[in-house]
Amino acid sequence: MGSDKYKLAIQGGSPAIPEGMAGWPPNCPDVEQAIRQTLADGSWGRYEGPSSIQLCESIASYFENEFIRLTSSGTIAVELALRGLGVQASDEVILAGYDFPGNFRSIEMIGARPVLVDLRPSGWVIDTEQLDQSLSEKSKAIIVTHLHSQLADIKAIKQWAGANGLQIVEDCCQVPGARIGDAPAGSFGDVAVLSFGGSKTLTAGRGGCLMTNSPTIDQRIKVFCERGNDAFPLSQLQAASLVPQMKRLDELNQVRARNLKLLVEALGDCRLFASVADNVNSAGAYYKVPWMLNEEFVAERDAISSMLRAEGLALDPGFRGFAGRSERRCRKPGSLEQSKLAAERTMILHHPCLIADSFSAEQAALAIQKVEQHLVGQV
Repeated sequence: MGSDKYKLAIQGGSPAIPEGMAGWPPNCPDVEQAIRQTLADGSWGRYEGPSSIQLCESIASYFENEFIRLTSSGTIAVELALRGLGVQASDEVILAGYDFPGNFRSIEMIGARPVLVDLRPSGWVIDTEQLDQSLSEKSKAIIVTHLHSQLADIKAIKQWAGANGLQIVEDCCQVPGARIGDAPAGSFGDVAVLSFGGSKTLTAGRGGCLMTNSPTIDQRIKVFCERGNDAFPLSQLQAASLVPQMKRLDELNQVRARNLKLLVEALGDCRLFASVADNVNSAGAYYKVPWMLNEEFVAERDAISSMLRAEGLALDPGFRGFAGRSERRCRKPGSLEQSKLAAERTMILHHPCLIADSFSAEQAALAIQKVEQHLVGQV
């Protein structure tokens, strides 16, 4: 591995992926046609229209929920979900110690108190074995996030929550299209949320939605949102862009899964990383795929990201997590060691490269191997 082929792009070598990083969203004629239709029929300027109705029907059918509410973001959808469950300022809401920052803030926005539970070993989702220690007389709900392409053990959590009088917000923002057994992720919680943010696999630039089969939860959310009109809306143009994407969701998820498998096989053993998500071939939906850095390279995480981006591969640091947050803001019944580990070592592969027309598992693997050779030669 001593040839110029392995000279880093940031040192003047040729990028492993000559086309550069894949852009997002991709050009999609069906989306363009749908938006043109809303312009032609004038529905783009309406509060309600055929695009939002069609999108809600598609989501309801796909995710097996009766009541769908489109929102301005996935983050506000989480807050509205908690309000729909009746969470009050005096309540506690359980979530993982490493999660999307907006979920923590959504609990705080209501005035409730976050309670942190550690991740499962070598994983990025909540550890069901540590749920009991999180309980108190103030426990009201739990946010269960299917994070970084891993699926939480939602069936076990649902059974535990039911036995302890808690309700579930199922966060599917990173895994639309994933299936758990015969049912879609998003059909297990008392209420579930999706995000249509600019980087998501279903994207409208911004936006999200809530899903539930409970008319009571739906009514609570409606009462909070309706202030003469919907205070947290998704526009008709955004809805129009999402309808054709829903139709291609399964197809593109299959492409991502196939290409990720090829990349992992092409990479083989890699000293940079201790592990890739343990369900690489089973999650069914990939948005940000997690890689756990080996301890000796943790201090170089930002540099590794910069080197890989120069090679044309978006592999970036993960979330900061919540383990370092003060006891004033949250309750921590455990040590959160896995959450700390995830915050320090996680790197996440952004999904666009996996569906790029120019995708090459060999090129993507070479990008990582070049960085590996450079760093291993220094330790």
